[in-house]
Amino acid sequence: MMTSAGRIPLTYAFDAYCGWCYSFGPALHEFAAANADRIELRVLSGGLFTGTRALPVSAYPHIPGANERIAQLTGVTFGDGYGAALVDGTVVMDSADAATGLVALRSQPGANALDAAAAMQRAWYVDGRSLSDAEVYRDIAAELGLNADAVTAAYASPATRAEAAADFLKVRRLGVDGYPTLLLHTAHGTDRLGGPVSSADALTCALDQHLAVATGA
Repeated sequence: MMTSAGRIPLTYAFDAYCGWCYSFGPALHEFAAANADRIELRVLSGGLFTGTRALPVSAYPHIPGANERIAQLTGVTFGDGYGAALVDGTVVMDSADAATGLVALRSQPGANALDAAAAMQRAWYVDGRSLSDAEVYRDIAAELGLNADAVTAAYASPATRAEAAADFLKVRRLGVDGYPTLLLHTAHGTDRLGGPVSSADALTCALDQHLAVATGA
């Protein structure tokens, strides 16, 4: 199974409010850059905190402890702004809003969805900014060289929110039950590639192994 450009399709299922996704980001970026000539990566939001789960961060008292474990295992650092947001506890983690923001960013000409996802996670996990705030996407657009007015208009559009909801459905149909999840699609089916603590080299090795099996090499 190849894309029209002859590249191998992969899906990255993540949630902007997922600490493990934040820590996995650097390895995934390195992997994507190293294999840019042969993979085509789409980024879909999974929807960890939607509906009755879209609550103030203080409603999830396990988060600080989970962050300590993430930091110990991966070396990722969480910013002072994020620490202050945890102490304050009032920011509502709404994955539907975050997913809408990702769609608004990735739909712009020249946008890179993986870069957009990383910028969103920095906004939360470094600066402690709510991903329900339209100004966050304006600032990310400027950071990524995108049209800020177009991004904020897209964020407010019902069509963008509908596309975000469609992302959630696609992820569920793929059978994803945790984040981050990186999926490889071949003619033989869909396989998970690596795990949340995989290095870029380990992901490339796993890709090579899967492709060798798929092609009978």
